[in-house]
Amino acid sequence: MLQNIPTHVIAGPLGAGKTSLIRHLLEQRPQNERWAVLINEFGQIGLDAALLTSDADGIALGEVAGGCLCCVNGAPFQIGLGRLLRKARPDRLFIEPSGLGHPAQLLRQLNEGPWLGVLAVQPCVLVLDAQALALGKTLPQAQQEALGSAGLLLLNKSEQLNEADRQRIAASLPARPLHWTRQAALPLSALPGLDARAVGAVDNFIAHKGLGQLPALWTDPATPICLCQEQQGSWSVGWRWHPSQTFQLAHVSRWLEGMVWRRAKLVIHSDAGWVSANALDNAPLQWRPSEWRLDSRIELILDAPGDVVTLQETLADCLL
Repeated sequence: MLQNIPTHVIAGPLGAGKTSLIRHLLEQRPQNERWAVLINEFGQIGLDAALLTSDADGIALGEVAGGCLCCVNGAPFQIGLGRLLRKARPDRLFIEPSGLGHPAQLLRQLNEGPWLGVLAVQPCVLVLDAQALALGKTLPQAQQEALGSAGLLLLNKSEQLNEADRQRIAASLPARPLHWTRQAALPLSALPGLDARAVGAVDNFIAHKGLGQLPALWTDPATPICLCQEQQGSWSVGWRWHPSQTFQLAHVSRWLEGMVWRRAKLVIHSDAGWVSANALDNAPLQWRPSEWRLDSRIELILDAPGDVVTLQETLADCLL
């Protein structure tokens, strides 16, 4: 394993564009570098790795599901990251914490044991929804705590803002480097800490002793794996469906229109092929082709627990 691996935390609230930013950065990866991405999700199913999946060599993806990284720092986090580092032996590491997580606390933990000497943590990139800020929406407290130490504030979704809006938003933020953008695009040259390089080739990581989470298997291809949890004032529910099951895309869209949700992420085998979508606050879904083929994954984040049985039965009605 390399030593002092440059590590970039890509933080920000739900729906700001963290995964989109990472996708743009991956497209700019130098051919002579190996990169790894560790994705943390609030829900239990794990969608972002599927959303980022591509055929590119030199990129390894790992997941830690079920809550923010700083709250699960211990066996799940250490095992997940340790396995990813050993498997990928990356020249550069990206970590995307949950939009409901605590990035400032995570940054402090990454600078402590057992990561000392293994990771070289760079100033983080905080992705913000500029349109939401212009409308006066308050940034969650956990994200506000990371503002002052950020190496870059990426003001995403800014294409419809005028100069007065931009000046007002900039005045409300700490004096940190700003980059206004749309669709979370960022030139790789603007990434804080890009010049940092990993050194050596030693195995200086002592992993937590324990068992990782075992992957769930289908006992019946027609019955999905369902996981849900409640924490941090939100409730998530998600399903993994066997890849042989095919959804009717129009029916899935109508299913989502029939409820109120904060976040919806999907990668599904549909009558239009394998597609993905990622939306916030009941926004219309924008379907895009996906290279994921392992299973169909659907995850929702809601303000309060729902009726899992009814949700699953009505979702099953969307199958061909």
